[in-house]
Amino acid sequence: MTWKAVTGVLTMLAAASPAHGQDFPSRPVRMIVPFPAGGGADIIARIYSQKLAELWGQQVIIDNRGGAAGNIGSEIAAKAPPDGYTLYLGTMGTLTVNPSLYARLPFNVGRDFAPLTQLVAVHFVLVVHPSLPVRTTKELIALAKTRPRQINFSSSGAGGAPHLAGELFKRLANVDVVHIPYKGSGPSFADLLGGHVSLTFDSIVQSLPYIRDNRLRALAVLGTSRSPLLADVPTMAESGVSGYELTNWFGLAVPVSTPKNIINRLHADIAGVSQTPDLRQKLLGMGAEPIVSAPEAFAVLIQAESLKWARIIKEAGIKAE
Repeated sequence: MTWKAVTGVLTMLAAASPAHGQDFPSRPVRMIVPFPAGGGADIIARIYSQKLAELWGQQVIIDNRGGAAGNIGSEIAAKAPPDGYTLYLGTMGTLTVNPSLYARLPFNVGRDFAPLTQLVAVHFVLVVHPSLPVRTTKELIALAKTRPRQINFSSSGAGGAPHLAGELFKRLANVDVVHIPYKGSGPSFADLLGGHVSLTFDSIVQSLPYIRDNRLRALAVLGTSRSPLLADVPTMAESGVSGYELTNWFGLAVPVSTPKNIINRLHADIAGVSQTPDLRQKLLGMGAEPIVSAPEAFAVLIQAESLKWARIIKEAGIKAE
């Protein structure tokens, strides 16, 4: 057989392979969420997984791998087979913060992941337990100044967006509140609702049900403008904390050696489900703004945010706990 004939056979075999053909996916797909069930990342992942499962006619299994501020799940995703059957739901924290916060990680974001797309911009809110005798951010700051290190705030873990939001608040409001890290937003909110911690800075996605049933009190949204879902809640800037702005985001990536045609297929399908009216309505109703970006644009965002948070972490002296 000539080399030309061999090449032709190999080409036909590759085209017939499920990993390279039009029948991808031909079996269930796993989406690794590096946080426990019940948090904002998990909620967003389940919304998208349901739509993708409907499109593909295959299960999209949510694999919650919480712990170590998302690093455990991130390592598992980075080392998964690069065949398109493992998706990784990355966050601002896991993709851009942790590499500056932890001296040694068993994975490298730039080396081990191929970005697919940003999924959502997630708007944050400062909420307190009703037992805390404050109704505005200014009252919280005044109380914290009279009780240094006596008021604590919970987070989804060291280095996550809720932790950074709290550290930014400490720095700009000049208060000393104590950080209590948890293994995900779900456990963080469980202790906040139980009154074991006083406040948190977390997504409207996670917080809104508890604000609406008065189990938590919203003091300020953390973006540059008010949220339509919390129209009466001022921004941090309106509350007197000048220069404060934080918006979290989630996105999808795959192991770096995933074939380009599979990346293209995944991106096209994710972009398609992102435009469905019911998904958009559900996300916007929770305080998450759906976004579709090209893989290259998502890579640029990751790089820019990495530089930004590296500078803030160094200047603020933030340490992993």
